[in-house]
Amino acid sequence: MTDNRIELADAVQAVRDELITAAARSTGHDLAFEVGDIELEFDVELRKETKGGTKVKAWVVEAGADGSAGTTRAHRVTVTLQALDRRTGQPWKVRGDSRGSVGRFGGGDDGR
Repeated sequence: MTDNRIELADAVQAVRDELITAAARSTGHDLAFEVGDIELEFDVELRKETKGGTKVKAWVVEAGADGSAGTTRAHRVTVTLQALDRRTGQPWKVRGDSRGSVGRFGGGDDGR
């Protein structure tokens, strides 16, 4: 079996990294988005591993993927996250540093 499984923690980290990338790309734009609740839904495989001590791991699986030799079962897990600015405790924003404006909103190709 090729091990192309993704740990649940890595899947959540990937979403966090993408939000940080979105914030970095927004520099210089006037429009800001407040990040609301983030709902992630995964089909996971729970597997008990005894190598190096006993622990249970949650792996994200593809829809319709079979467990190896019937020893695992897929479970649906929904995780709701709230993105907060660690410094302020306020909702996190994907934004640039400049103040927003609607001056050009709805304008034609000539910028008016």
